[in-house]
Amino acid sequence: MQYEVRNAPLPVLICKLDQGESIECQKGAMSWMTPSMEMKTGLGSGGNGLLGALGKMAKSAVTGESIFRNTYSATGGSGEIAFASSFPGDIICFNTSENAVVAQKSAYLANTIGVNMDIFFQKKIGAGFFGGEGFIMQKFSGKGMVFLEINGSVVEYDLAPGQSMLIDTGYLAAMDATCSIDIETVKGIGNALLGGEGFFNTKVTGPGKIWLQTMPANILASAVQPYIVTGNK
Repeated sequence: MQYEVRNAPLPVLICKLDQGESIECQKGAMSWMTPSMEMKTGLGSGGNGLLGALGKMAKSAVTGESIFRNTYSATGGSGEIAFASSFPGDIICFNTSENAVVAQKSAYLANTIGVNMDIFFQKKIGAGFFGGEGFIMQKFSGKGMVFLEINGSVVEYDLAPGQSMLIDTGYLAAMDATCSIDIETVKGIGNALLGGEGFFNTKVTGPGKIWLQTMPANILASAVQPYIVTGNK
Protein backbone atom coordinates (compact mmCIF):
# COMPACT_ATOMS: atom_id res chain seq x y z
CA MET A 1 0.00 0.00 0.00
CA GLN A 2 1.14 3.53 -0.79
CA TYR A 3 -0.09 6.56 1.10
CA GLU A 4 0.40 10.30 1.34
CA VAL A 5 -0.88 13.16 3.49
CA ARG A 6 -1.93 16.31 1.63
CA ASN A 7 -3.07 19.85 2.33
CA ALA A 8 -2.42 20.53 6.01
CA PRO A 9 -3.79 22.30 8.04
CA LEU A 10 -6.95 20.64 6.67
CA PRO A 11 -5.23 17.38 5.79
CA VAL A 12 -6.42 14.30 4.00
CA LEU A 13 -4.84 10.84 4.00
CA ILE A 14 -4.93 9.25 0.54
CA CYS A 15 -4.16 5.52 0.33
CA LYS A 16 -3.54 3.55 -2.86
CA LEU A 17 -4.16 -0.16 -2.42
CA ASP A 18 -3.21 -3.07 -4.64
CA GLN A 19 -5.69 -5.84 -5.40
CA GLY A 20 -6.50 -7.71 -2.16
CA GLU A 21 -5.11 -5.08 0.24
CA SER A 22 -7.31 -3.66 3.00
CA ILE A 23 -7.46 -0.79 5.48
CA GLU A 24 -9.59 -0.28 8.60
CA CYS A 25 -11.14 2.85 10.06
CA GLN A 26 -13.77 4.11 12.46
CA LYS A 27 -17.25 4.26 10.98
CA GLY A 28 -17.89 7.45 9.05
CA ALA A 29 -14.18 8.17 8.49
CA MET A 30 -14.10 7.52 4.73
CA SER A 31 -14.24 10.69 2.60
CA TRP A 32 -14.06 9.31 -0.95
CA MET A 33 -12.91 6.20 -2.80
CA THR A 34 -12.79 4.54 -6.20
CA PRO A 35 -15.52 2.03 -7.19
CA SER A 36 -12.98 -0.81 -6.92
CA MET A 37 -13.08 -0.52 -3.11
CA GLU A 38 -15.48 -2.72 -1.15
CA MET A 39 -16.66 -1.94 2.40
CA LYS A 40 -17.37 -4.49 5.12
CA THR A 41 -18.51 -3.52 8.61
CA GLY A 42 -17.44 -5.68 11.52
CA LEU A 43 -15.39 -5.75 14.69
CA GLY A 44 -12.08 -5.19 12.91
CA SER A 45 -8.75 -6.79 13.75
CA GLY A 46 -8.79 -8.80 16.95
CA GLY A 47 -12.59 -8.94 17.05
CA ASN A 48 -13.04 -12.56 16.01
CA GLY A 49 -14.76 -14.99 18.37
CA LEU A 50 -16.63 -14.37 21.61
CA LEU A 51 -13.61 -13.21 23.58
CA GLY A 52 -12.58 -10.85 20.79
CA ALA A 53 -16.08 -9.36 20.62
CA LEU A 54 -16.25 -8.91 24.38
CA GLY A 55 -12.85 -7.24 24.34
CA LYS A 56 -13.98 -4.85 21.62
CA MET A 57 -17.11 -3.98 23.60
CA ALA A 58 -15.06 -3.24 26.71
CA LYS A 59 -12.62 -1.04 24.80
CA SER A 60 -15.39 0.93 23.10
CA ALA A 61 -17.12 1.47 26.44
CA VAL A 62 -14.09 3.15 27.99
CA THR A 63 -12.70 4.96 24.94
CA GLY A 64 -16.00 6.25 23.59
CA GLU A 65 -15.32 4.89 20.10
CA SER A 66 -17.71 2.69 18.13
CA ILE A 67 -17.42 -1.05 18.63
CA PHE A 68 -17.73 -1.48 14.85
CA ARG A 69 -14.99 -0.81 12.32
CA ASN A 70 -15.21 -0.46 8.56
CA THR A 71 -12.76 -2.48 6.47
CA TYR A 72 -12.19 -1.28 2.91
CA SER A 73 -10.64 -3.75 0.49
CA ALA A 74 -9.46 -3.40 -3.11
CA THR A 75 -11.49 -6.20 -4.68
CA GLY A 76 -11.97 -4.89 -8.22
CA GLY A 77 -8.32 -4.28 -8.99
CA SER A 78 -6.17 -1.56 -7.44
CA GLY A 79 -8.06 1.18 -5.63
CA GLU A 80 -7.81 4.48 -3.82
CA ILE A 81 -9.46 5.69 -0.62
CA ALA A 82 -9.21 8.97 1.32
CA PHE A 83 -9.73 9.90 4.96
CA ALA A 84 -10.06 13.59 5.76
CA SER A 85 -9.13 14.93 9.18
CA SER A 86 -12.01 16.01 11.43
CA PHE A 87 -10.04 18.92 12.90
CA PRO A 88 -7.55 21.50 11.57
CA GLY A 89 -4.08 20.05 12.04
CA ASP A 90 -2.06 17.23 10.57
CA ILE A 91 -2.05 13.46 10.09
CA ILE A 92 0.99 11.46 11.19
CA CYS A 93 1.86 7.88 10.30
CA PHE A 94 3.43 5.24 12.55
CA ASN A 95 4.93 1.87 11.71
CA THR A 96 3.97 -0.32 14.67
CA SER A 97 6.41 -3.00 13.48
CA GLU A 98 9.18 -0.71 14.73
CA ASN A 99 7.65 0.62 17.95
CA ALA A 100 4.32 0.49 19.75
CA VAL A 101 2.78 3.93 20.13
CA VAL A 102 0.42 5.39 22.74
CA ALA A 103 -1.95 8.18 21.70
CA GLN A 104 -4.81 10.27 23.02
CA LYS A 105 -8.23 8.67 22.54
CA SER A 106 -9.40 11.08 19.85
CA ALA A 107 -6.30 10.67 17.64
CA TYR A 108 -7.14 7.43 15.80
CA LEU A 109 -8.01 7.76 12.11
CA ALA A 110 -7.21 4.47 10.31
CA ASN A 111 -4.85 1.47 10.24
CA THR A 112 -3.68 -1.32 7.98
CA ILE A 113 -4.52 -4.93 8.75
CA GLY A 114 -2.26 -6.35 11.47
CA VAL A 115 -2.33 -3.39 13.85
CA ASN A 116 -3.69 -4.11 17.33
CA MET A 117 -5.54 -1.39 19.23
CA ASP A 118 -5.54 -1.80 23.02
CA ILE A 119 -6.41 0.27 26.05
CA PHE A 120 -3.43 1.93 27.73
CA PHE A 121 -4.02 2.64 31.42
CA GLN A 122 -1.87 5.18 33.21
CA LYS A 123 0.17 3.24 35.76
CA LYS A 124 -0.06 6.12 38.21
CA ILE A 125 -3.67 7.07 38.83
CA GLY A 126 -2.76 10.71 39.49
CA ALA A 127 -1.44 11.07 35.97
CA GLY A 128 -4.83 10.08 34.66
CA PHE A 129 -6.95 12.27 36.90
CA PHE A 130 -4.78 15.38 36.99
CA GLY A 131 -2.42 15.17 34.02
CA GLY A 132 -4.99 16.33 31.51
CA GLU A 133 -4.40 13.45 29.06
CA GLY A 134 -7.05 11.19 30.61
CA PHE A 135 -6.70 8.02 32.64
CA ILE A 136 -7.19 5.93 29.50
CA MET A 137 -5.24 6.33 26.27
CA GLN A 138 -4.90 3.99 23.28
CA LYS A 139 -1.96 1.76 22.47
CA PHE A 140 -1.22 0.62 18.91
CA SER A 141 1.07 -2.35 18.35
CA GLY A 142 1.48 -5.31 15.99
CA LYS A 143 2.69 -5.15 12.40
CA GLY A 144 1.39 -2.40 10.16
CA MET A 145 0.70 1.30 9.82
CA VAL A 146 -1.55 3.41 12.02
CA PHE A 147 -2.63 6.94 11.07
CA LEU A 148 -3.36 9.50 13.78
CA GLU A 149 -4.89 12.98 13.74
CA ILE A 150 -2.94 15.82 15.34
CA ASN A 151 -4.64 19.05 16.41
CA GLY A 152 -2.64 21.97 15.02
CA SER A 153 0.97 21.42 14.01
CA VAL A 154 3.12 18.61 15.39
CA VAL A 155 6.43 18.99 17.21
CA GLU A 156 8.54 15.89 17.82
CA TYR A 157 11.10 15.32 20.58
CA ASP A 158 13.39 12.32 21.10
CA LEU A 159 13.86 11.86 24.85
CA ALA A 160 16.94 10.07 26.13
CA PRO A 161 16.63 7.63 29.07
CA GLY A 162 15.66 9.65 32.14
CA GLN A 163 15.11 12.85 30.14
CA SER A 164 11.71 14.47 30.73
CA MET A 165 9.39 17.08 29.25
CA LEU A 166 6.69 18.97 31.17
CA ILE A 167 3.56 19.37 29.06
CA ASP A 168 0.46 21.46 29.63
CA THR A 169 -3.00 19.92 29.47
CA GLY A 170 -3.96 18.54 26.07
CA TYR A 171 -0.68 19.11 24.25
CA LEU A 172 0.54 15.50 24.39
CA ALA A 173 -0.72 13.78 21.22
CA ALA A 174 1.32 10.57 21.21
CA MET A 175 4.42 8.91 22.61
CA ASP A 176 6.44 5.75 22.18
CA ALA A 177 5.22 3.01 24.52
CA THR A 178 8.71 3.00 26.05
CA CYS A 179 8.02 6.41 27.63
CA SER A 180 6.45 6.78 31.08
CA ILE A 181 3.91 9.37 32.10
CA ASP A 182 3.33 11.08 35.46
CA ILE A 183 2.18 14.43 36.84
CA GLU A 184 4.12 17.25 38.45
CA THR A 185 2.60 19.95 40.61
CA VAL A 186 3.18 23.55 39.56
CA LYS A 187 5.56 25.00 42.14
CA GLY A 188 4.38 27.98 44.19
CA ILE A 189 0.76 28.61 45.20
CA GLY A 190 0.85 32.02 43.52
CA ASN A 191 2.02 30.47 40.26
CA ALA A 192 -0.72 27.85 40.41
CA LEU A 193 -3.51 30.31 41.24
CA LEU A 194 -2.47 33.29 39.13
CA GLY A 195 -0.31 31.88 36.35
CA GLY A 196 -3.19 30.50 34.29
CA GLU A 197 -1.51 27.11 33.80
CA GLY A 198 -3.44 25.18 36.45
CA PHE A 199 -2.07 23.10 39.31
CA PHE A 200 -0.56 20.18 37.38
CA ASN A 201 1.55 19.45 34.32
CA THR A 202 1.97 16.15 32.51
CA LYS A 203 5.51 14.78 32.87
CA VAL A 204 6.70 12.38 30.18
CA THR A 205 10.05 10.63 30.65
CA GLY A 206 12.12 8.78 28.05
CA PRO A 207 13.52 6.79 26.46
CA GLY A 208 11.41 7.35 23.37
CA LYS A 209 9.83 9.90 21.08
CA ILE A 210 6.93 12.16 21.93
CA TRP A 211 4.65 14.06 19.56
CA LEU A 212 3.16 17.32 20.79
CA GLN A 213 0.26 19.19 19.18
CA THR A 214 0.17 22.98 19.05
CA MET A 215 -3.60 23.55 19.13
CA PRO A 216 -5.56 21.11 21.32
CA ALA A 217 -9.31 21.11 20.71
CA ASN A 218 -10.07 22.62 24.13
CA ILE A 219 -7.69 25.52 23.49
CA LEU A 220 -9.23 26.26 20.09
CA ALA A 221 -12.72 26.07 21.58
CA SER A 222 -11.77 28.59 24.27
CA ALA A 223 -10.24 30.92 21.68
CA VAL A 224 -13.31 31.04 19.41
CA GLN A 225 -16.00 30.90 22.09
CA PRO A 226 -16.16 34.69 22.61
CA TYR A 227 -16.90 35.14 18.91
CA ILE A 228 -19.73 32.63 18.69
CA VAL A 229 -23.17 34.20 18.49
CA THR A 230 -25.56 32.01 20.46
CA GLY A 231 -28.68 34.11 20.06
CA ASN A 232 -29.15 34.33 23.81
CA LYS A 233 -29.89 37.75 25.26
